[in-house]
This record gives sequence, C-alpha cells and structure tokens, in this order.
Amino acid sequence: MSGQSLLAPGKLSPTRTVPGNIRRPEYVGKPAPTPYTGPEVQTPETIEAMRIAGRIAARAMAEAAKHIAPGVTTDELDRVAHEYMCDHGAYPSTLGYRGFPKSLCTSVNEVICHGIPDSTVLRDGDIVNLDVTAYIGGVHGDNNATYLVGNVDEESKLLVERTHESLTRAIKAVRPGRQINIIGRVIESYAKRFGYGVVRDFTGHGINSSFHSGLIVPHYDSPHATTVIQPGMTFTIEPMLTLGSHDYDMWDDGWTVVTKDRKRTAQFEHTLVVTDTGAEILTLP
Repeated sequence: MSGQSLLAPGKLSPTRTVPGNIRRPEYVGKPAPTPYTGPEVQTPETIEAMRIAGRIAARAMAEAAKHIAPGVTTDELDRVAHEYMCDHGAYPSTLGYRGFPKSLCTSVNEVICHGIPDSTVLRDGDIVNLDVTAYIGGVHGDNNATYLVGNVDEESKLLVERTHESLTRAIKAVRPGRQINIIGRVIESYAKRFGYGVVRDFTGHGINSSFHSGLIVPHYDSPHATTVIQPGMTFTIEPMLTLGSHDYDMWDDGWTVVTKDRKRTAQFEHTLVVTDTGAEILTLP
C-alpha cells in the first residue's frame, strides 16, 4: 500500500453562498431535517424530477473531477461543484444538512465518507472520493465516485476498480419482488473474494423529496433488510470497501469517518429507480 502520511484536518474557507432565487431544502437553517413520512414508491412526476437532479449532480461531480491533480486542494473541488450546481439552478444538498459546512464531501485515502473540503492538498498517489448531491425541483439526486490522483499504487487501483464493480453487480441484482438484502449479499460476497472489509454502519438510503427517507440499504448481507423491492422505489446504493477492517473512528468535527486501522477505502454511488424488470440509474451525466 502507498506509504502516504495520514490525513489531518485542514482549514475551512468561508461558507459559500447560494443565489437567493434557488429553492432551498426544508432543512437548511435547521439542526435536522423533518422526518420523511411519505411513500418509498414515487410518482412518475417525482421520478422525472429526480432524473434532472441526478443529471446535474453527476455533471457537477464530473466537472469537479476534471480538477483532481496533485497540488489541488479539496476546497477547490468544492468550489467547482458548488458553482456548477448553482449555475444550473440546483442547491448543493449537503450545504447546511445537519450543519455540514460544504457543498460536497471529499474523502481522501483512509476517509470512509463525509470528509469536509478544506485546505488539504491532494498528493501524488492519493485516492479521493467526491460525493455530490443536487436539489432541484423539490427532489435530490445523489452520487459519488473515487478517483486516482496522479500515480497510484496497484493495490489502491484494484480497490477502486473492484469497489466500482461491486456497485455494478449490486445494481444488476435489483429486481422487484426481491428483498433489499440481495444488494448487500452481492456486494459482500464479491468483496470477500479479495479480503476487503465492507463498511456496515454507513449505508445506502431512500431518497426523493427527502435527502434520506429512512429506508436503509445495507451493503452487507443483513438478515434485517427484508423490505421487498417494488417498482417506483428510489434509493441509493453506495458500497464502501476497505483494504482492512470495516471498523472506524470519527474525527472531532463529527463528520469525517476514517478506517480504524487507517488503511485505504473506496466508495461508489448511484441513485436508482426500480423498474418493472430491474433498475434505472438516475445519476448519469
């Protein structure tokens, strides 16, 4: 594995502003969102709105990814994604969600998820996950991907490739009538081939007009995940695989989650809608 030194918190830039004409999610300015009480199966109108939100989120992530290079700060990636979403009439869903201070998450190397963009400078050999969610038309679209920074060691490259493959396999396993634990069963069985850990405490989730609807999508074979998949359901799948243990620590910022053994981790995510025969990805650029 790469011999990079471990991460430390950097300095935050001032909060970025969103034009006043852009609709805010209801949780902005509140300590927590209002609990979602609606259905997990969405109307065709909601699904179409989510296609728009998902497309903007995917394109914002792709735009930020163009800037990934040694010497670039994670805050600069936040700026790019923030401006892209605002320029396209979308609100960056993470900004102000339970107090999160930035417009996307940047999780580098041993950071499992929820890394906060700051003055941290990307180094040759790093891997970095960008997690971007856009809110427009009253709905959210959520996606993430892990990128290589410069010349990355083979072990890390394989982790990234295989984490992406685990998401691809999980999406293919989605079928109406199956229990939602089929998703975690597919991911975990694939990850075990390579001795990877599968993060358990951070999961996929229902998404619609609510950022997190309450539906839980585990990435391991949970006997409790018995919800039956139905056409029209919308949720994310976002496996987090590690080179070592799935156990974690959290930084004092209350957000940044790192592997307990500080080994590297990768993640990929799409927002999906269940169709009559499988699943459609809503977060394609």
